[in-house]
Amino acid sequence: MEKMKHCYFNLTLFLILFMAVININAQTKDYDYKLGLKVGNMFHSTEFKLKDGMVISPLAKAFGRLEINEYLEGEAGIGIGLLKGKDFTKKEWETRIIPVDFKLLFAPLKNSGWNPYAYAGIGLINFDNTQKPRVKSIKNTKDNGLAVYIPFGLGAEIVLSDNFLFDISAGYNQSFTDNINLYNNLGYYTELKDITSFDGFFDISAGITYVSTGSSDSDKDGLSKKDEKAIGTDPENSDTDGDGLSDGDEVVKFKTNPHKTDSDDDGLSDFAEVNSLKTNPNKADTDSEGLKDGEEVNKYKTAPLKTDSDSDGLTDYDEVHSHKTNPLKTDTDGDGLSDKEEIQYGTNTLKIDSDGDGLNDADEVNKYKTNPLLIDTDNGSVNDFIEVHRGTDPLNAKDDEILDIKEDKPLVLDGVNFETGKAVITPSSEVILLKALNTMNAYPDLKVEIRGYTDNTGSIRTNNALSQKRADAVRQWLIDRGISSLRITSKGYGPSSPVADNSTAEGRAKNRRIEFYPLRK
Repeated sequence: MEKMKHCYFNLTLFLILFMAVININAQTKDYDYKLGLKVGNMFHSTEFKLKDGMVISPLAKAFGRLEINEYLEGEAGIGIGLLKGKDFTKKEWETRIIPVDFKLLFAPLKNSGWNPYAYAGIGLINFDNTQKPRVKSIKNTKDNGLAVYIPFGLGAEIVLSDNFLFDISAGYNQSFTDNINLYNNLGYYTELKDITSFDGFFDISAGITYVSTGSSDSDKDGLSKKDEKAIGTDPENSDTDGDGLSDGDEVVKFKTNPHKTDSDDDGLSDFAEVNSLKTNPNKADTDSEGLKDGEEVNKYKTAPLKTDSDSDGLTDYDEVHSHKTNPLKTDTDGDGLSDKEEIQYGTNTLKIDSDGDGLNDADEVNKYKTNPLLIDTDNGSVNDFIEVHRGTDPLNAKDDEILDIKEDKPLVLDGVNFETGKAVITPSSEVILLKALNTMNAYPDLKVEIRGYTDNTGSIRTNNALSQKRADAVRQWLIDRGISSLRITSKGYGPSSPVADNSTAEGRAKNRRIEFYPLRK
């Protein structure tokens, strides 16, 4: 018994020292399978006592293990050994045993360098007594046979390399027979007690275990350890680059680089591209308009899946780099024309009024049909804004000139002439009459009186009548060109109110005149 205690002490000390210095990160869990071979020594637990004499009892076992879940492994094993001891007379006995068993290994800890476990199971043991004890059995015994037995104990796997473990264990094996040592007193009554114990044995063994991990996936990322080794990813970290996508998804599903958080270097993580933005994590510019997805999302706030975020007909790239317009606004300057229309018309996408005439570009194009790049579309000397607001046609140069009128002050229509002694307007008079017409159109609320005057040649009666007819002729000329008759009155004043000396031809010519007299502007 003292030797056995010493053996257990040495085993414990060895485990402590080994685990203190080991620094190998290999696989004790999440593997394909394990195959192992162990050798050790047995210590019988029978009617004979170990103190009667300890004899080396070798045991060799081969086993295979499969992982059941994170904490449980199943083991099937077979062994062969010679269980030896001494009887009460110090005579040596020996039994060959072949144990076959199935065990469950419980390993609750996750350590990188070693894997402690507890085990228990059930098996069959074939025994064959090859050397009988000297003392005779109280009851009949069998030299050989089969018996059920229950193994249980503790052990540990210690990592040697990626594929090899050092396995050490100690346990007890309880059989359900009392024939193993060819001495049977089962049920024999003594004065002390009714002995009902079965034979059993302790075992301490150590060996080497091969671990197949080629297709194992310890980090559950969908890639085998073999694949991860080839790729260069961390087989113990499901997301090597820490981007939120498992290595397996990156390699198999999305074809991204599991070593880079941003495979296409567009400024967006692969995770964001796949899950939030639905962009292509392998293409820096998903919509191929010239802007990187990261620029679209972070800098310009445009849609990385649309070439034209604001649907104005211009690509986001062109708006940002060529036109300097806002890719999120159809009409950057808010003038009523889309950015694309402004490009087509040649107007300034960043100015409401490209030509600075006072009319916004949209009104010029859509409402007035004027040229948004020309201040005076009809080149008639009056800009479009003034023509629009005074009522003249900005597309007609002829109506640009108007009279410079002031309310209640008569203005001579210099240049209005008539045939001698008649009220027939000469063709040359239309130049000044057009200005009068333009003035009436420019001021739709204007009412005027057309005043006719003559010189003092002839009778007053004749001159009054002639001046009235000439004033009426001018009034009718304006009415014929669209001016309401309600806005125009006419009156002949004859030779009254001369503006020059009637004694000279030049003075009489000035007195023969038509005046444009504003009543209300």
